[in-house]
Amino acid sequence: QVQLVESGGGLVQPGGSLRLSCAASGGTVSSSAMGWFRQAPGKEREFVAGISGSGGGTDYTDSVKGRFTISRDNAKNTVTLHLQMNSLKPDDTALYYCAASKYALLNNRGGYAYWGQGTQVTVSS
Repeated sequence: QVQLVESGGGLVQPGGSLRLSCAASGGTVSSSAMGWFRQAPGKEREFVAGISGSGGGTDYTDSVKGRFTISRDNAKNTVTLHLQMNSLKPDDTALYYCAASKYALLNNRGGYAYWGQGTQVTVSS
C-alpha cells in the first residue's frame, strides 16, 4: 500500500522560501512519477509540479516556473519528494498535496492515484 506523508509547510512572508518534503513508501513509488498539487480555499485542486520516476523529466504550471523546483531522492522502496519554493506570493497560499502516479513517465498531468493528507502553506505579511 502506498503511503505519502507531507511536511515542511508553514507561515512565510511574501518573498520568502519554504521547502516541502513528502515521504513516500509502498507499491512501486520508487519508479513512479510524482507530483505536487495545491488547493486554495474556494478553489479546485490544481497541478503545481511533476517529476518522472527517473527524475529526468519535470513539469511546472506556468505560475510557478522559475520560482519552484521539484526534485526526488529515490531509494530501493521509498522516495523523498521535495518542492523548493522561492519568491513566494500570497497567491501561493494553499494546502499542498503530494501525489504518486500510476505511471513512470509524466502523463499530461494525470494518472495520479495516491495522495497524501496535505501540508498548509500560508504566505502573508
